Amino acid sequence: MINFNSSESDGDDPGPLSEINVVPLVDVMLVLLVIFIITAPLLTHSVKIDLPRAASNPNITKRGSIQLAIDGAGVVFWNGEAADRVEINRRLEASATLDPQPELHIHADGATPYKRVAEVLSDAAKAGIVRIGFVTDPHL
Repeated sequence: MINFNSSESDGDDPGPLSEINVVPLVDVMLVLLVIFIITAPLLTHSVKIDLPRAASNPNITKRGSIQLAIDGAGVVFWNGEAADRVEINRRLEASATLDPQPELHIHADGATPYKRVAEVLSDAAKAGIVRIGFVTDPHL
């Protein structure tokens, strides 16, 4: 009588092994899962800003744009007029409802703390302003 079960063979010729070892496949899949779990949150935290492209010619400022300046001490000026954060937020919310929505041009001094610029950007995004640009000196 011939025994076809390789585990019960008498050791002469066990025959081909028909079982698949899935342990390496599971290891690779677990590593990929960990990589995706770690990288997925990093891809969702981005700041969406519509910045103008660099050009050799200066951009022409459209009428009705908002000139928001931040000096080195962190004081914010709305079209040349100093305003506190509550007033800036009120004006940003009012400007976001206009049609067409005005562009927000940010003039930040080189000594301005990044935290203050980030607060202004966050406030503008919360208000619904979608067109934001940074103004720089082209003669550097």
